[in-house]
Amino acid sequence: MTAATHSTLFPQVPETADAVLDGLDPEQREVALALTGPVCVLAGAGTGKTRAITHRIAYGVRSGRLQPASVLAVTFTNRAAGEMRGRLRQLGAGGVQARTFHSAALRQLQFFWPKAVGGDLPRLLERKIQLVADAAARCRIRLDRNELRDVTGEIEWAKVTQTVPADYPAVVAKSHRDAPRDPAEISQIYAMYEQLKRDRSVIDFEDVLLLTVGILQDRHDIADQIRSQYQHFVVDEYQDVSPLQQRLLDLWLGDRDNLCVVGDASQTIYSFTGATPDHLLNFRTRHPGATVVKLVRDYRSTPQVVHLANGLLSQARGRAAEHRLELVSQRDPGPDPVYTEYADEPTEAEGTARRIRDLIAAGVPAGEIAVLYRINAQSEVYEQALADAGVPYQLRGAERFFERQEVREAGVALRGAARAGGNDSLLDDAEDLPAQVRAVLSTKGWTPQPPAGSGAVRDRWESLAALVRLAEDFARARSGATLSDLVAELDERAAAQHAPTVQGVTLASLHSAKGLEWDAVFLVGLTEGMMPITYAKTDEQIEEERRLLYVGVTRARLHLTLSWALSRSPGGRASRRPSRFLKGLRPGSGSLGTVASGASGSFERGAAAGRRKPRGPVLCRVCGTTLTEAGAMKLMRCEDCPSDMDEALYERLRDWRADQARELGQPAYCVFTDKTLMAIAERVPGSGGELSSISGVGARKLDRFGADVLAICAGEDRGAGLDED
Repeated sequence: MTAATHSTLFPQVPETADAVLDGLDPEQREVALALTGPVCVLAGAGTGKTRAITHRIAYGVRSGRLQPASVLAVTFTNRAAGEMRGRLRQLGAGGVQARTFHSAALRQLQFFWPKAVGGDLPRLLERKIQLVADAAARCRIRLDRNELRDVTGEIEWAKVTQTVPADYPAVVAKSHRDAPRDPAEISQIYAMYEQLKRDRSVIDFEDVLLLTVGILQDRHDIADQIRSQYQHFVVDEYQDVSPLQQRLLDLWLGDRDNLCVVGDASQTIYSFTGATPDHLLNFRTRHPGATVVKLVRDYRSTPQVVHLANGLLSQARGRAAEHRLELVSQRDPGPDPVYTEYADEPTEAEGTARRIRDLIAAGVPAGEIAVLYRINAQSEVYEQALADAGVPYQLRGAERFFERQEVREAGVALRGAARAGGNDSLLDDAEDLPAQVRAVLSTKGWTPQPPAGSGAVRDRWESLAALVRLAEDFARARSGATLSDLVAELDERAAAQHAPTVQGVTLASLHSAKGLEWDAVFLVGLTEGMMPITYAKTDEQIEEERRLLYVGVTRARLHLTLSWALSRSPGGRASRRPSRFLKGLRPGSGSLGTVASGASGSFERGAAAGRRKPRGPVLCRVCGTTLTEAGAMKLMRCEDCPSDMDEALYERLRDWRADQARELGQPAYCVFTDKTLMAIAERVPGSGGELSSISGVGARKLDRFGADVLAICAGEDRGAGLDED
């Protein structure tokens, strides 16, 4: 048996059609022989789906049952399309069209535009962001660079889901989508964007699909011409098709059913772009006589990795989970997954770097190792740890941390503040180095609380927050350090981290790791609030986060390590919890029926994990639920639990805070955040001890503002003396 995911780089072209089938397992062979009618291939991770469908096409061509020019195979990335073309050539089936949806549609649009519309096809926008900026300006709506990227993404999502500008607000509300701006504003920008495109005679990539659909719907002669050329269709990664792509596919097909689709609902992780597994899950309903083949023999991962992947999906809920595939490893046994708990994030990164260095010393190539995380902002601490360990690395799907635009801008601002020294009024009330950094970065978009939702604004905030944490750690390690010292440290770090990108350890987000695999995978930062991400609220969003972790697990061939940190920084409160997705899977994590009984792997504590005793979970004082979000823990209750807040007291505190902020020349949140004021108004402290027990009221703020706050809580004039404990 030939492994599905490993082959020589230059295999010999099979001599006969039957030789094309050599080395296929029974299910792959069944796929290859099903050359007519609708075919649905449900292919789990590592089961050789690309192998199966390329051998199917090649067998059809080599046996004379398919003409190369009559086959159109479509997928979602140029890399995947190129890989498919390469495999087909190696199998002696050159001439088959293997393209992305956009590439195939653009080719047809360019050819038929003069006949269908007349004249030349409008110019294709390579990047739409400038036109979106012009549209926003016309609407008198100001967008910063990150908001501009997010609104552009929203317009793309609206178009692939076939949502017109007027319907956008209602569709967003119905789908519970987190819009980066007021949906009414985005609708207005979207409408103006479409108008500007018409005025300037340009089209975007989504228009390529929309216009092709329009021509095929309106011009039956052109549709018939395309259908006469393409008789057989193959769609890879079918779980990722958008409604617009499905509409185009239906028009290509017409009333025929020679369609082979391949996908796995458990790997649907791009719903934010409009992808939906519904078309895959409904395939047998739309095509009752379809041949359905399940590929479950996993040639990529060891039984230990596969066991964890199966256990992860066994806890899943929802429609996609009902169609999950139980993988069966075809590899020899390997090491158990390793679960490691660390005291804090830097220790987690250092421990990960040490393990990677040990693997490389044991003979695992650096290029066969990956560190996967939920968001790109997590990369910096791993870049530093690997650089310190002398391990080469490369970033996939993101700029290097110190090359990100927001990090460069922050560096310029910090350098300017360091040069100005005491002459910078921004730093007048900043009592220490971290406070100075927070004050400077607040002008660049940093806030004490992260912005809602995902996207570029959130990514920018995460990068700036990483700099704030770096300043806090630097100040803790070097007593008396100045802003100039920190700037010098940042320069040194930036210079030291220009590691070679060839044969380096891959640092990547889980989303950008889809379709890739490594001998060793480290899944890091697996805490509540990061996995699942804090802004995943609905059941379906939570399930997509579970599928994202499943994709991460199934990237590993042999070595798999899963880790988390109890605290953000050294010496911090150990309030974090491991991801709920690991419950019943990692040793000692409780029972989830049959899952826990099969839990395998070793549980370890990082080198510094035992230095302080972890605190127990924070419970809601109303309903008793374990709290995981910072805001809820500050209030000591769930956000949606009843509040006993004294509204009048809260308003008095807000008025007082506004006065203080004006006097200090700082944003109001630098005095106390809204959540801290709410917690004070709910608990109405009567002494300094009671006030200091509220999260957000540290010793410095107690000294500075405690007397005023306690006086207000007591109904007295501001400025009354601080009560003694």
